[in-house]
Amino acid sequence: MPPRAKYTREEITEIALGIVAESGVESLNARSLAEAMGTSTRPIFTAFRNMEELESTVRESAMRVFGEFAERETPDMPAFKQVGVQMITFAKEKPKLFRLLFMKVQDHTFNFEEMFSSMLGVTADKCIEYIMNDYSLSKEDAMTLFRHVWIFTYGIGVLLSSNICLFSENEISDMLSVQFRSMLIMIKSSHAAK
Repeated sequence: MPPRAKYTREEITEIALGIVAESGVESLNARSLAEAMGTSTRPIFTAFRNMEELESTVRESAMRVFGEFAERETPDMPAFKQVGVQMITFAKEKPKLFRLLFMKVQDHTFNFEEMFSSMLGVTADKCIEYIMNDYSLSKEDAMTLFRHVWIFTYGIGVLLSSNICLFSENEISDMLSVQFRSMLIMIKSSHAAK
């Protein structure tokens, strides 16, 4: 019977997530992970078939970290705006995890709906619900508003996580509010004109 691995799959994932958060996904390899664990690479390949499986598991773990950010509540702030603010906060505080989740070169191009369902998950579904309930919009209109505001918010996150530009919390809040109100007015006025 082979000896029991010193590390569980969850522990290895957590250590790998730490490496990615600190140095980026390009720094994650069997050697760097084994060094951080203080072992050979054997426990890694006992728990995972290969590094691709490990990286996929790390990505899922990073998405849970992002989900924790997205669920933070800020008093007196609309729910949908809170999610946007927390996405930007995630980009500022965990830039390498933001890049892992939202800036990785893909094997193929997605349309927005495919990206929405495959990358954004439960958080995006909650945003659509907030918009529909808080602003009395149809699902189609809520998706249109979400798409425009998410792309805008994503752009701010890219600027911050790449250390290209710095915005204060007040600037971020004001920019998100203006973008959201502009899109909401545009959507509502297009229905009024019909």
